[in-house]
Amino acid sequence: MEYISTRENYRSVSSAEAISLGMVPEGGLFVPEKIPELNLDQILAKRDANYQELASWVFDKFLTDFSKKEIKEAVEAAYKEESFPPAAKTPLVKLNSNTFILELWHGPTAAFKDMALQILPQLLVRSVKKLGVKKEIVILVATSGDTGKAALEGFKDIEGVKIIVFYPESGVSRVQEDQMKTTGGSNTEVVSLKGNFDDCQTAVKNIFADQDFKKKLEANNYQFSSANSINWGRLLPQIVYYFKAYFDLLNKTEIKAGEEINIAVPTGNFGNILAAYYAYRMGLPVNKFICASNDNKVLTDFLETGLYDTEREFKKTISPSMDILISSNLERFLFEITGHDSDRINQWYQKLQQENKFEIDRETLSAIKDLFVGQYSTEDEARKTIRNVFQKFNYLIDPHTAVGINSLVKYRSQSADQKNAVVDSTASPYKFSRAVLESLKEKDIVKDEYRIIEELEQLTSTKIHRGLEGLETMEIKHQQNCKKDEVKAKIAEILNI
Repeated sequence: MEYISTRENYRSVSSAEAISLGMVPEGGLFVPEKIPELNLDQILAKRDANYQELASWVFDKFLTDFSKKEIKEAVEAAYKEESFPPAAKTPLVKLNSNTFILELWHGPTAAFKDMALQILPQLLVRSVKKLGVKKEIVILVATSGDTGKAALEGFKDIEGVKIIVFYPESGVSRVQEDQMKTTGGSNTEVVSLKGNFDDCQTAVKNIFADQDFKKKLEANNYQFSSANSINWGRLLPQIVYYFKAYFDLLNKTEIKAGEEINIAVPTGNFGNILAAYYAYRMGLPVNKFICASNDNKVLTDFLETGLYDTEREFKKTISPSMDILISSNLERFLFEITGHDSDRINQWYQKLQQENKFEIDRETLSAIKDLFVGQYSTEDEARKTIRNVFQKFNYLIDPHTAVGINSLVKYRSQSADQKNAVVDSTASPYKFSRAVLESLKEKDIVKDEYRIIEELEQLTSTKIHRGLEGLETMEIKHQQNCKKDEVKAKIAEILNI
């Protein structure tokens, strides 16, 4: 299978090259030339597969230049019990008769990003070897919190790779920041940036598109790649757990074979919900995708009106991983929903760059609305959802999951659609303990975040995720910072070029 650019500005490449490059060098994102389509019998044949077997099956459809042995070795290395203790890897918890929570945070860093960022290094190393690349790979990451630590953990001490993570100063929780700053490995660097996540993401994208700087890198035996979901090797692994969730519903007799379900996803960069869409395009029976946003509801407005407008106030919320106004993977989705119309993609994204907004045509908006609905939750609604879910079901959720659940509730109240729904739970509640405890106690908490974690455990009897235990006493190794116009200079400084 070949991979093409959403902007038709680059030659077709193999999956190994798409993963190695990270994003299209001239701008744009790599997508598969054709999505594999499976019939229901082919899909149901995998209903009893374990997570590793299911991952190998999905990867084999898209990574056709990898041997089955290479894929199996990469999968086994990524999803070993040490990194993902639950046998299910992504347990499905029944909340009520038609609502199921897909726990995606049982990896080493307590966030759903682990599901992809434990396997991406395995795929990248094999891709580089397959291509005969001799240069050292430099991974650039922009993070709104969780991606940074998950990427650092996945890539630390990987031979032939350096990783540099940029995160918004004062834009992540203390736990998220400490997780990044305490990461071991001789090849890891963490930099706080004065600005928000969009500033981080834009800076990284601009670096990728800077041809002169790339030539300077090459002259010093370096090559860029990415661990953000702009990299196909990061997005692909996320397809797997949607099949796993469907099979879990089926095997628990919650649904019948072929029955359609709804999927609600707390959404920031549009990668996680896009992976669900790719699973649907492969043949997974899905009725509706509920795209859940917080107060930064650019996606909610877009899915309703067709106008993508980033000229709005950027709000810092208790669900910081969703504090995003420029959702990179939306470009991939629009390319797919328009039947690979690169002319329209170029037109829309030129307008976004020049005017900070674009509007799609009515035909495209109608096609999107057939499948997607946008909902959003305010801060108060998210806090109330955390409290209500714990009081009613004795189940503790983080603010992002709360946005997903509340958005599903809103969707159901506004429609007659009561189908079984899977809600992505994207992080352990302990990663956002202050917001969770404040929601439960309905008053401000002024204590140290690590004391809050202890109090939350005492109050709820919910076990602290192993990835957060002992974090407070770890040595802080990384304390670099820069302004958004200094990113290139900071990278040059770190690489000594």
